[in-house]
Amino acid sequence: MLTGRDSLNRLIGKRRRYLPNRESLLSAPIQSSLNLCNDTKNGKIIPDDETEKGYSKAARLVTCPICGSDVPGDNHMINSHLDACLARGTKRKLTQRTLLQLNFSAQTQDQNHSNETKLSTTNVFSEGPVESLEQNSICGLANYVAVEDYNSNHWRSTENTTSHQRINCDEKTPLSSPHINGPEHDVNVTVDGMSEATLQTFIVGRRYSDEKEIKIGAHISLSRDPNNVKDPNAVKVFSADSGCCKVLGYLPKELSEYLSPLMEKYSLSFEGFVISAPKHSLDIVQIKITYHKIESDNENDDDIKVSTCLWKRALHVARSAKGYPSSMIKYQCNFNLLIQEVLGNSRHLFKADEIDFLESFSMLSGDSQRLFVRLYMRKGPWFRLSNISYPEVSNSREAIRELTDNGYIRSSEDTNELHDAIKDICNLLTVSELREISCVLPKNCHRGSRKQKVIASLLCFYEDGICPFLPKMILDRTGLCIRVSSKAEHLIWRAERLFFLNGEQDLSAFLLVDLGIVKYPTYNCIIAEQIFSGLCDLLAYEEAIELAQIMDQSLDENNIELVLRCIMIAESRMYSSSCKAVQSITSELANTFHSCFSASWVYSKVVLLGISFLEREQRFNDAINLLRRLLSCFTCDSRRGYWTLRLSIDLEHMGCPSESLSVAEGGLLDSWVRAGSRVALQRRVLRLGKPPRRWKIPSFSESIKRKITEIHVQGRPLNCEIGMKSWFYGEDGEKCGVEQLALQYYAGEGGGWHGVHTESGIWLTIFGLLMWDILFSDVLDVFRSRFQNAPLDLATDSFYIVRKNLIESQLQKIYDGMAEEILITSWESHVGTVCRGVNWDRHSLSELRAAVTCIGGPCLAHLCRHLAQDYGSWSSGMPDLLIWRFHNEYRGEAKLVEVKGPRDRLSEQQRAWLLLLMDCGFKVEVCKVSAQPVST
Repeated sequence: MLTGRDSLNRLIGKRRRYLPNRESLLSAPIQSSLNLCNDTKNGKIIPDDETEKGYSKAARLVTCPICGSDVPGDNHMINSHLDACLARGTKRKLTQRTLLQLNFSAQTQDQNHSNETKLSTTNVFSEGPVESLEQNSICGLANYVAVEDYNSNHWRSTENTTSHQRINCDEKTPLSSPHINGPEHDVNVTVDGMSEATLQTFIVGRRYSDEKEIKIGAHISLSRDPNNVKDPNAVKVFSADSGCCKVLGYLPKELSEYLSPLMEKYSLSFEGFVISAPKHSLDIVQIKITYHKIESDNENDDDIKVSTCLWKRALHVARSAKGYPSSMIKYQCNFNLLIQEVLGNSRHLFKADEIDFLESFSMLSGDSQRLFVRLYMRKGPWFRLSNISYPEVSNSREAIRELTDNGYIRSSEDTNELHDAIKDICNLLTVSELREISCVLPKNCHRGSRKQKVIASLLCFYEDGICPFLPKMILDRTGLCIRVSSKAEHLIWRAERLFFLNGEQDLSAFLLVDLGIVKYPTYNCIIAEQIFSGLCDLLAYEEAIELAQIMDQSLDENNIELVLRCIMIAESRMYSSSCKAVQSITSELANTFHSCFSASWVYSKVVLLGISFLEREQRFNDAINLLRRLLSCFTCDSRRGYWTLRLSIDLEHMGCPSESLSVAEGGLLDSWVRAGSRVALQRRVLRLGKPPRRWKIPSFSESIKRKITEIHVQGRPLNCEIGMKSWFYGEDGEKCGVEQLALQYYAGEGGGWHGVHTESGIWLTIFGLLMWDILFSDVLDVFRSRFQNAPLDLATDSFYIVRKNLIESQLQKIYDGMAEEILITSWESHVGTVCRGVNWDRHSLSELRAAVTCIGGPCLAHLCRHLAQDYGSWSSGMPDLLIWRFHNEYRGEAKLVEVKGPRDRLSEQQRAWLLLLMDCGFKVEVCKVSAQPVST
């Protein structure tokens, strides 16, 4: 795969169906100093006639025997496409189900026991404390209620971004203060001096109730349920009218979080009555509850303050829930909350008509809202009305009419929409329906079994005017078709991007949390500065992402001309935008996470992928020019090491060893050249800088030439194919890789070592657990979404600089031998919570404790310091094996081993890690596995 392709895919995320700037991007003149295309005129590519005809070129297409797609018939295109298909290894799926279509089955009892904490979601997301994964499937989401506390203090950000914002549980902070982004409430509650107070809420978890029929006015009482495995704060609702106190259900989890300590620690009792009867047995039940305070002589001022704060929170949770009808199901509520959150925090990034459009969504009927969310989450873009049926949408046709009137969807009745989307609508037909149409057409129309072949043939006749009635013939079979409108799709995509701040997460992230599959950590959102200062910055960023998607699609389609054009556009725009920024950015601020949300940064990703493409095509001169452009545009960037290395290598390919040496030497003077790239450049200087080019030996010569201990292990090979992973017979006669063979050697004749094949996994897990409190400490602007698994600045230099005192204090504890205690505490407190680098399933607590104990505090502190200072450079390339053995109950030793097969060699990043570990005091080895000689 081309270097940078994975990174670009992560940046793009889910591909957009509608690219509003595509035509302007590809048709505008290119102000570039490079001329990558031979057939150009005034900076524009002149497409050949065949390309401009669109589907008329189908006659010259051939079918790929691997993926089944059609490719141009010339040899170069066929060979390139086959190489890409064979490298991919498997046939691509043409359809993909969304999470809204999946059912999640319940885990086994053992899994539930081992992942007890993992199934317990944060207090913001869970619906009820007793819903299993199976019962929380999409089929049961209609019974969910819309309860979301947007004021939980571990993630909330607010509208006011001119000053530092943070939610505090302080008696002096009223609920109507700007710290809480939501409806203002004049709450004046003091527990001291009041005997009772009332709030309105509802009962959830009705499927677990003993009483299915509830009448208005029925009396209820509340009781704690501390043994609930899903929520230790769970509060049961009992029927007070029943002599046996039948369970009616539970309070919402968000409310139980605050009422539970009031009941348990502050001796408050609650009772109330039902104010609305449910239509169905499993529906939520509206209730009103009142607390009675039990007077205590031992209560002090601090207790009064805390209990008052808890009651204020409970009141605000209950009042926030009133804004959402009880009929709103979970995904519908999540969608509304996303829009409200984005409009509240980023209103300045939308035009007036766009704000009105998004705000109008909440005014739609419940059916219309639910249907739109369903359609938006599906692959599409077009859907047959006859195939749209959801149990929670009672009247689909009326919902479609309302959505169409408000501009959220478009239908095939629109002539313009139909003409532009004829191919997509054709894909809605079955093969038999396509054959029916093809039978009406002339005999030379394709009537084969491949759907895409038949569609291509039909479109050829339509484009050539032979079959002008094709759209009507298609609609006679499909019936009315609808799709999400371009405006709605564009604005919702922008809202998702602003909400999640990445392309990898979408509305399904809510669902994973609601079902208890994912649990995010607790942290405070303290926002002082907007990422996008204005709409112009955001539009430039969106346009850059569109170009990245066009580049990615062009590589998939092997459209060389369009790939080269994307490279030229990205280079010209990157240069023009970065030149303005470089003049005003200091080196301290240049590597902050904010730079990742600039158009120039996105364009640099496209250019880097283009460089890899040009190198594959052996166009080294063009690659050299682009590398020089990158290095001149981004003077403070951690990627400069890789760019400098590639520039030096490409110059050598061009037969310029002296210039290649000068570039390598200059790179070593750059403070942004680090880790494996630095080691690679040092080795290049030593190789290229021999007399007579250089007579002076560099100062780093002895360090870089240090010998790394090697051991050799022989095994019986299973395969000897070049380019394939090496497999061997293990000691038990089973198939195993070189890493498992090395572990068996160290466990046996190697000295009784225990260990794991982990590479970077165990080290990032240990780092995450030991530095958990540092990772999620209160720092300005690094937490902006409730769905983050790490601060935004983790991979930048500012992570260590901003938290230096906290980090050094923690490292001192690790150095002094407290690592195991910190590890255990962190594991027990956060097990199952997602955190970047931490893998809860791969490594057990006992393995981590043994590793930490045997490594020792000094070595572990040195390693954690390097990761804290430059996580981006050092989070990959660690040795394959971590092995340890105990000398007694409390002391042991550890060793790190890089395993290499018969045809492998150390990468520069791996060599850099081994040298660094040696400097930190670790014992390291390289284990080379070779095949046993054949006996004669």
